[in-house]
Amino acid sequence: MRLSGALYKKIRRYMVGKFIDSAKVRVRAGNGADGLAKFGGVGGRGGDIVLEATAGDTLDAFYKRWKKKGLASARNGDPSQVKRIFGHDGEPKVLSVPVGVAAYARNDLGGGVLLAELNENRERVVVARGGAGGSPENDFKGQKGESLHLQLDLKLIADVGLVGFPNAGKSTLLKAISNARPKVADYPFTTVRPEVGIIEYPDLTKVSMADLPGLLEGAHINRGMGHSFLRHIERTKLLLMVTDVTGFRLSPQHPMRSCIETIVLLIRELELYDPTLLSKPVMLVINKLDQPGSAEIFEEVKAQVAKLEEVFEEVPEEVRPSNVLQFQHVLGMSAKDGPAAVKELKKLIKNVLREQIMLPNEDDYEQGTV
Repeated sequence: MRLSGALYKKIRRYMVGKFIDSAKVRVRAGNGADGLAKFGGVGGRGGDIVLEATAGDTLDAFYKRWKKKGLASARNGDPSQVKRIFGHDGEPKVLSVPVGVAAYARNDLGGGVLLAELNENRERVVVARGGAGGSPENDFKGQKGESLHLQLDLKLIADVGLVGFPNAGKSTLLKAISNARPKVADYPFTTVRPEVGIIEYPDLTKVSMADLPGLLEGAHINRGMGHSFLRHIERTKLLLMVTDVTGFRLSPQHPMRSCIETIVLLIRELELYDPTLLSKPVMLVINKLDQPGSAEIFEEVKAQVAKLEEVFEEVPEEVRPSNVLQFQHVLGMSAKDGPAAVKELKKLIKNVLREQIMLPNEDDYEQGTV
């Protein structure tokens, strides 16, 4: 295989549209109020900064709510007074965020410390604590509340993640197999934001599938917003790799990649971004078999996939994956095929997920065990 090293061309002009799956805001918890030493009075505690996951909310909406304010602050506590020895605590500030958000405290060096992940509707977490009120323990001096720069990163929660280079047919496949209605066209970067569809089965089982914008060579170092896209598959249970049987070429200025080359490069990108991703079960769909001569190419690629270790030996070291990936299934189809092909893919997906997370069998429903 004559696979050259990855060519990292300028790709910004190929990226169309914008989606927000990361947002930043400065947060400041309330200060504790002073106590009253003469009477042993205790000042009120400052309010906390609380994140609450809300189904249906988006980071786009969060960004619009806070982009002008820039600061989310909780109320300070009330001081101790002669008429009210125990000062009232300050009210917390509750910030609504989407389900699936990871909250980080950013530092001056640009790094971040993970504070919490909110994966359930109405789940709450305190990210900045209010200062203690003045009391004998602190010489009756109210303490400052915590202040930090908060970064919120959204990671989709889906059972299946679609990965592939642009224009591989992922959106068409998602539309055919689920209730999603993504934009479909014959040019790269039709999908500019992650799209989630639900696959429904006769036994009432539901499986969520996420379509990500197409990856580019160098996605692991954030080329083409690669990090923004790849993090959405971290929580999936199954990866569905989709490739064009005829290969992929981003533009006339970029090298043409054959189908097997795109498979090798996709494995490499996943491995370099996060090696644990390859511990998930992975299925391969070689798409667009309605193209002339595609049947012969499919059989050749299928044979190569069965001997990936030998294929890797022919790949230049700088783009060679370190681990040989074993696909659960290799399926050839056109996303424009009829119901039979879609039904077969749905069946395979369900079987793999059943092995991984113990989805109920159809027989369980018939016997009334679930």
